Amino acid sequence: MMKVLFFIAAFLSYATLHAQIKFSVTFPKSLENQALDGRLLLMLTTDSTSEPRYQIRDEVTTAQVFGIDVENWQPDKPATIDASVLGYPIRSLSGLKAGRYYVQALLHRYETFKLKDGRVLKLPMDRGEGQNFRTAPGNLVSDVVVMNIDPKKTSTFILLLTKKNPPLPEPKDTKYIKHIKMQSKLLSEFWGRPMYLGAHVLLPEGFEEHPEARYPLCIFHGHFPADFSGFSETPPPADMDTSDYNERFKIYGYKKIQAQEAYNFYKTWTSKDFPRFLIVEIQHANPYYDDSYAVNSANLGPYGDAITYELIPFIEKQFRGIGQGWARFLYGGSTGGWEALAAQIFYPDEYNGCFAACPDPIDFRAYTVVNIYEDKNAYYQEGQFRRTPRPGKRDYLGHISALLEDMNIKELVLGTKSRSGDQWDIWEAVYSPVGADGYPKRIWNKLTGEIDHSVAAYWRENYDLQHIIKRDWPKIGEKLKGKIHIYCGDMDNYYLNNAVYLMEETLKSLDNPKADAEVKYGDRFEHCWNGDPTLPNYITRLRYNTMYVPKILERIEKTAPKGADLKSWRY
Repeated sequence: MMKVLFFIAAFLSYATLHAQIKFSVTFPKSLENQALDGRLLLMLTTDSTSEPRYQIRDEVTTAQVFGIDVENWQPDKPATIDASVLGYPIRSLSGLKAGRYYVQALLHRYETFKLKDGRVLKLPMDRGEGQNFRTAPGNLVSDVVVMNIDPKKTSTFILLLTKKNPPLPEPKDTKYIKHIKMQSKLLSEFWGRPMYLGAHVLLPEGFEEHPEARYPLCIFHGHFPADFSGFSETPPPADMDTSDYNERFKIYGYKKIQAQEAYNFYKTWTSKDFPRFLIVEIQHANPYYDDSYAVNSANLGPYGDAITYELIPFIEKQFRGIGQGWARFLYGGSTGGWEALAAQIFYPDEYNGCFAACPDPIDFRAYTVVNIYEDKNAYYQEGQFRRTPRPGKRDYLGHISALLEDMNIKELVLGTKSRSGDQWDIWEAVYSPVGADGYPKRIWNKLTGEIDHSVAAYWRENYDLQHIIKRDWPKIGEKLKGKIHIYCGDMDNYYLNNAVYLMEETLKSLDNPKADAEVKYGDRFEHCWNGDPTLPNYITRLRYNTMYVPKILERIEKTAPKGADLKSWRY
C-alpha cells in the first residue's frame, strides 16, 4: 500500500511540475503587413484601474511582466511565452497564483541600425515619446483581456495585438516658448542615419521689443521634456478639481499646485526687475533612453560634443544668445544634476557654473549602495555564512520599497542588451565600453549581480566624476573654481547622497586652486532636494528656473570679461 501511495504522490508531483501554461501572441496582416523585430511583453495584473502596461514599476504594487526578443516575427505567426521565460517580479509563469487576471501583450518595436564602425544593432528608436515602451508610436498592443489562470493546469491562452500606438502631436510655439529641431552632423555620422537634437526655448520678456539685446543662456537639464514645463500664462481655475492624490508627496490637489506654480513663474519671468535670460530644455532621447546624459559615449555617440558645439550655438544664433562661456549656466536634478556637473567638468571653458541637485552617482565607490571597484556582487553583501540583499529605494524614514536586484531584473525582462529604456541600463549604455556583441558591456551580470571589474575600471577613468575632477585638477582647476554647486537630501530615495559625501571630501581637499565649491544637504529630504531647506520638495522641485538666479547674476558680475555685454539684457 505504501508503495502505491508513494507512486501516486510521485506521479502527481511530476504532473504538477510538468503542467504548463503558455501564452500564444500574434498580430494580423491588417495591422502590420511585414516582419517585425522587438521585445514582446506579456503583462498581468489583478488591478483593473489602469491597463497593465501602466502598472510596471519598481515598488511592490507592480504588475507582473514577462518578455522575449522576437526577430523577423511574421504576421499571423504565434510567438510563445511559457514557464521558461524570465519574469518580474515572479520569475516564471509557473509561480503565478491561480486566479483572475487582467492580461495584455505589447510589442516594443526595434529598428536596425548600421553604425559607422560596422556594428549592426537592433534598437528601439525614440519616436517622440521619450523612449517609453508604453506609449511609443507604432508599438503594437492588445486589448486588456480577463483570464482565469491556473499554473497547475496545462492551458494555452491566446492574445491578439489589435492596435497600434498613434503618433504624438508636436508642441506648438507661443509668444514665450519656441521649439527647434536640428540634424546633428556628429550624431548622424556615428549612427549611420539622420539623428536630431531638439530643444524648447523660453524667451525673455521683451524679446521682440529689444532686438539689440543679447542674452545669457541657462540649460535646464533633465529627463525628456515633451514641452517646456512649469510655465503658464494663465492661472488655474479657482474651482479646479483637487481630488487627485499624489502618492509620492502624500497630498491631494497637486495638479492645481503645479498649475499655480507655473503661473507664478510666468508672473516672475515677466516682472520688471527679473533678469532677461534664455532658458533651454533639451530633447536628446536616443535608442537607449529618454536622454543621453549629455556626454560622449562609445555606445550612444558624441552627444556631449553635439549639444555643446552644435545645438547650443544653433540656439544662440537663432535667439540672440551672447554665445560665450561666461554667459552660459547649467542646472538640473537627478539625471539633470549629473548632466549639469558632467558638462561643467568635461567642458569647463564653455559654461560658467553648474547647480547639480540630487545628482545620479558622481562617485562610483557609492554607485547608490554599491562600490563597483571593491564589491564582488552588486545585489548582496556577502559574508562567510549569509548574504544580505542590497536596497534599491527607500523613503525618508529608511523604509525600503525595492531591492536593487529586483530593479535590475525588471529591466532585464523589459529588454536584453541594455535595451530596457530604464535607469540602470542607461548608466551602463553611457558609461560602458562596447561589448563583444556590439551592445554595451555589462557592469555586472544582470541575473546574478557579479561585478565585472574590468568594466568598472573603464567607468572610473571615463565617467567617475569625483575621480576625474581629482585626477585632472592640475589642468582644469582654474577653470572650475567657484563653478560647482551640489545639493542633495540626506535621505535621498536612491541613496544618491552617499556619492555626494565622497565628492564633498574631494572638493574640500583640492588645492592650487581651492575649489570654492558649494555642497549642501537637506535634513531628511528625499529625492530630489535642490537647495531650499525652508520649503517642501513638492514646491522647490517646481522652482529650478528661479531659485539659482541670484547666484548666476553674482557669478556673471564677478567673472564677466572686460568689455562684456552686461547691459543690453538688463532692461
